[in-house]
Amino acid sequence: MQAKSPRISVIIPTFQEGRYLAKVLARVAEIKPPIEIVVVDSGSQDNTAEIAKQFTDKVYLIRERGISKAKNYGVQQASGDILVFLDADVKPPKDFAEKVQGAFNDTTIVGATCHIVPEHPTLSETVFFRFYNLLIRICSKFKPHSRGEFLAVKRKSFLTVGGFDETMPCLEDHELAHRLSKLGKFVYIKDLVVCESLRRFRKMGFFKVVGTWITDYVSFMLRGKPVSKVWSPVR
Repeated sequence: MQAKSPRISVIIPTFQEGRYLAKVLARVAEIKPPIEIVVVDSGSQDNTAEIAKQFTDKVYLIRERGISKAKNYGVQQASGDILVFLDADVKPPKDFAEKVQGAFNDTTIVGATCHIVPEHPTLSETVFFRFYNLLIRICSKFKPHSRGEFLAVKRKSFLTVGGFDETMPCLEDHELAHRLSKLGKFVYIKDLVVCESLRRFRKMGFFKVVGTWITDYVSFMLRGKPVSKVWSPVR
């Protein structure tokens, strides 16, 4: 008798994402057999919630801002054995659920990230992201790191470690990956590629964004928390 594939829930936190949300939801909604989609909105004033309701009946509004709060709330509403957290401005491939399920067939795996590439990058951005993905892939063998654009977690393990740290304004995904790795394997899915928007780079500038990443990461490694007090949305 063939083992039943683990059920996947996709959880997307949103705030003022009316410009981007339909693209990612349309892509996820195409997956067969259908997977559960949970959208948690933190008080958008645009048409984010209305767009989400065109693709799923699991759309929730919360009063408090905070990406970790939204993600944790989404888990409470989700029913999947595997929880996949996506940003609202990414483009996952149509077979991403199949590849996630394939990775989690190894019962020792508790979490996973993947190859994340930018849409319409400049040459310098292409070089940087190739290096960054290689670095994350190498580090996943020793000290796991994950970005918010894509993070897959075994539900049981997520609940065991207590979910996302809601005091973290950023790096919440990396911090969770670190705690999860104490329970089992946190892996890099080599054949899974997710595209991300470069809206933050375009608005703030390449060096400012990368500088902020490095400063927050070094601070987290040394003090257990980032320098940034808030991760401002870019729309």
